[in-house]
Amino acid sequence: MLKKFTYLTLTLAGVFLMTACGGSSNKKSSSDELTFNDSLANAAPLELSEEVMSDVIQNISSPVEMASLIKSTGVEFSQKILNSTNQIDNYNTSFKRALNLGVYSADLGYINTFDKNTIVIDYLVSIKSLAEGIKVGQFFDFNSLKRLATNSNNLDSLMQISISSFNKMDSYLRSQNRSNVSSLIVTGAWIEGLYIAGKVVEQTNNEGLIKRIAEQKDIINILEIILQNYNKQPSFSELAEQLAKLKASYKGVTITTEIGDPKTIEQDGKLVIVQDEISHVDITPEQVSAIIAEINALREFIVS
Repeated sequence: MLKKFTYLTLTLAGVFLMTACGGSSNKKSSSDELTFNDSLANAAPLELSEEVMSDVIQNISSPVEMASLIKSTGVEFSQKILNSTNQIDNYNTSFKRALNLGVYSADLGYINTFDKNTIVIDYLVSIKSLAEGIKVGQFFDFNSLKRLATNSNNLDSLMQISISSFNKMDSYLRSQNRSNVSSLIVTGAWIEGLYIAGKVVEQTNNEGLIKRIAEQKDIINILEIILQNYNKQPSFSELAEQLAKLKASYKGVTITTEIGDPKTIEQDGKLVIVQDEISHVDITPEQVSAIIAEINALREFIVS
């Protein structure tokens, strides 16, 4: 089953804003030289309603959930599959910054899932730089988040502060007709989670990860809707073209959904009944290889 997350949990899952840090980067941000007048500065008004946009985004699987699934396979942590922080100076447009803010967020989810604190700071500094580069760094208390991130016992407090901060950022972006920025963060985090999963599949052929990758067939349709909402912007059109190639690689993959038994869970201090769903996928080894190849190509387009 593809779990449904709120927009906040989807993009961050409590880890995206673990990423923030109070120190200044040793690398000079290109935002010092650039005015904020590139392709994301003046977004066109949404053609889809905010309610519809939120509904479709809620169906996208969290990259942190993907990281947890990867760890459950027993595979060892590998830093070499992450996007290098040495790349940060290459992201000198808002389009690239927003996409790679999502990428580095997924990388942080992977790093924190494996408790690799020795490399966290480099990624925190990079994400801080990107957040400031797209004019959203003001919504994050970087010093507090860094302090909380160094102690796993503070995870609940970190989650609460992260969600509050991102709520403010998201409201601001939407009020400024910059929902396109949010959509890029989501896309970057999603493809990076898939990329890491694909690398593990190549190593382990894990059935659980293969199923999760296959289930993304429906998600691609959702992302197409979102990106097409901004297709008048050339950078979005190019990204949509790359996504279409990935979509084509899923041709022939079938997903069927079975309605499971109702479950009672606690939510906000109340017992609620939820309807569970179980997905079944039919995918061949050849299709897996083709999909992973296109995931790698799309990820290269994003991080290059």
